[in-house]
Amino acid sequence: MNFKKLIITTIIIASQLAMVIPVSAEEAVKQDPVSVVGQQSSVTSNNLGANDAATPNSDTTNSGQEGQATNDDSTDQNTSVTGENGKTEGTGDNNGAEEGQTEQPTGTDEGQDVDGTNPSTTDPATTTGNNANTNAANAGAGQLVLMMNSNKMYQNGKEYIAGYPMEVKDGVSYVSIRAIVERAGLQLSFDNSTKETIISRGSDELRFKLNTTNYRVNGVVTTMKGKSYSAKNNFMVPLTAITKALGIQYSVDNVGKRVILNLSTKPVASFSIGNKEVIAGETDVQYLTNSYSPNGLQIINEEWTGRQDKFMDPGAYTVTYRVQDSNGQWSDPFSLTIHVGKPHTPPLANFMTDKDTYKMGELITYTDLSSDEVGIKEVVWENNERAFFTPGQMTIRLKVVNVFGLSSTVERTITITNETLYNRDDFNKLFTPIGEKYAFDGTSVPSWERVNYSISSDPVTLIRSNSPETVYSEGRVYKETASGAIRFMVHHVNATGKNMKMYVVATNKNETTTRLTQTSLGFGGPSQYATAAGKVSVERYYKSLQSGAQYKDVWIAPGESKVIMTELNATTMKQGDVISLFADMNSDQELEFNVIMIDPNKDPLAIAQSLSLPNLKEDVHNRGTYEDSTRYLQYSDLVGTTRQRLLIGDNSNDPFQVGYDGITNAYKLNAGNFGVLYKVKLYRVAPNTLITFNPRGGRYSGSIMVNGDIVQLSTGGSLSAPNDANVLFRTGDREQTVEFVFTAAPGSNLSVNLLLQPLPEVKQ
Repeated sequence: MNFKKLIITTIIIASQLAMVIPVSAEEAVKQDPVSVVGQQSSVTSNNLGANDAATPNSDTTNSGQEGQATNDDSTDQNTSVTGENGKTEGTGDNNGAEEGQTEQPTGTDEGQDVDGTNPSTTDPATTTGNNANTNAANAGAGQLVLMMNSNKMYQNGKEYIAGYPMEVKDGVSYVSIRAIVERAGLQLSFDNSTKETIISRGSDELRFKLNTTNYRVNGVVTTMKGKSYSAKNNFMVPLTAITKALGIQYSVDNVGKRVILNLSTKPVASFSIGNKEVIAGETDVQYLTNSYSPNGLQIINEEWTGRQDKFMDPGAYTVTYRVQDSNGQWSDPFSLTIHVGKPHTPPLANFMTDKDTYKMGELITYTDLSSDEVGIKEVVWENNERAFFTPGQMTIRLKVVNVFGLSSTVERTITITNETLYNRDDFNKLFTPIGEKYAFDGTSVPSWERVNYSISSDPVTLIRSNSPETVYSEGRVYKETASGAIRFMVHHVNATGKNMKMYVVATNKNETTTRLTQTSLGFGGPSQYATAAGKVSVERYYKSLQSGAQYKDVWIAPGESKVIMTELNATTMKQGDVISLFADMNSDQELEFNVIMIDPNKDPLAIAQSLSLPNLKEDVHNRGTYEDSTRYLQYSDLVGTTRQRLLIGDNSNDPFQVGYDGITNAYKLNAGNFGVLYKVKLYRVAPNTLITFNPRGGRYSGSIMVNGDIVQLSTGGSLSAPNDANVLFRTGDREQTVEFVFTAAPGSNLSVNLLLQPLPEVKQ
């Protein structure tokens, strides 16, 4: 009797040990899975997430055993990895949990899937019948079946035992990392430096840490549906963290109490088209393939169906692609429909003139009637003069180009008779558009009557930083202390041979906070052309006067320095770059201003007042501080009945400013009055008066405001002295007041004239 008890006791102990020791996923049970499952009739019938915590599952170890507390630092969260020396680097799934610790499963409502939501898919072929155990074994090829609340798994007709059951915690289904890795053909490793368990498949990499809700997918931090944990030395993570990251499809069979993972090892083929559009007979099709093996095998072969490098006819074409891996497996076919458009047609160039026959000096009106199915990109006229001044047949051509580079040209011939309507000079005065120039004999302009305007000014301090205009080394280009209304003109070229930045640093040396108000600003550059930077800065300055969009307050505490007018330093200046700036400021206390050009990696606040920063010597250009820098030129008598001129920046009617150098205190004369803002008001301009802009000192490129509108000087390029006239304004049939706002554009030349003269009589 005692001998029988001993045998029974030995059998019981052996069976308990077999239940406790995890069976590696490498150790498949060799019996037929259907018969095995048929014998193991005690599999729980709870749905996924509905584990009854009060009744331990018969396929698990005793989860009610009390264990020691978890210590995340106790074991370095090691995972079994074989190193190059053949020794084991780690201890299985011992991820920081003391052996014996148990996480009690938490039940959820029946019918939930692995995400804790209602299942979206089931396997109808295996949800009939009452034998859940039989259903568990009915796994198709390439499938892994995980039994709910069980440590049993089924793959390719064999049963495997996981180290710990799939269980539900807070509505989320958890699985042992090792169990999934071994059955899914994934790679497992451990990073000792970051304490991360790594799952890899080909180029995909998942990194998990213990007791966290985040993991990294190919370097990107991603949130999991629950927190990872350790259970009996098994690293447990939400199942969906793995399936989502690796694109593993799964379905939930609530009747059969199982989750079915699709672990197909077939390679995956896909491709896309690199062309924005495919045109019949024109486009060389770019096929961009993107194929891989889930097991990381090499793709050794590919097969195309329907592929053409160039489709000759419009229509929809289906192209199919598949690949083969080094194991000989072919992927499922991947198909893409390519829509081939009809060939592009050139645009249709077309225009009309308002007549076929014109007198010499008669205005010709051209109407562009060109069209294109997509859009015209470029329009090129040839010989489309506003009027012709010699008789004969005149041919006008128009070429249009569409966005595809296709073009067409049309030409029309008109007849010019021997009869004259206007001579060239009268025609230009009447019909040259505002903002465009015409040529005339400017040598006679000095003989025109001067408009003897009155001059007044506003107390605005001009800080002109324009010398050395070409800067060859880093340093301080100007320095000044000022308060009240202040205007800055900054214009410099980087010739240091390396990248530089320009700054204006304002320093408050008062005992109270200073308020610095910026009212307007215009910045141009960096540009390789001084005239271009100067023209843009003036135009933007005018726009800020119109809109007030550049208004801002800067508060500077006692002893504090701040970089102001940050447009200057927003972009690094390369070798040869030019910057140009105009700005109006108002300060309620004195501030010290340092204009510096330094290496872009240096701190301007630290270096602005440094004694080691050299004061750069001026060149032939002008710098200085000048007072009364807003000038009002006004004239109240009638003008425009005869030829008259209004001179600006001539040092006679408009004298140059006298000032000093803020660095050397030397006497300075502002030749040309660059930086001065002129506000010109002619109270009485006669009816039918033409007003033009005529440079006298050299080439000019800029703009001017006329009655609040910005007029280019000129739209067709720059103006040449003295024979270019740029049309600014024409009065109508009654007397008008005309106002101008003007400041000289850096890079251009003064002096300039505003010319007023009667318009020719209009003829029919």
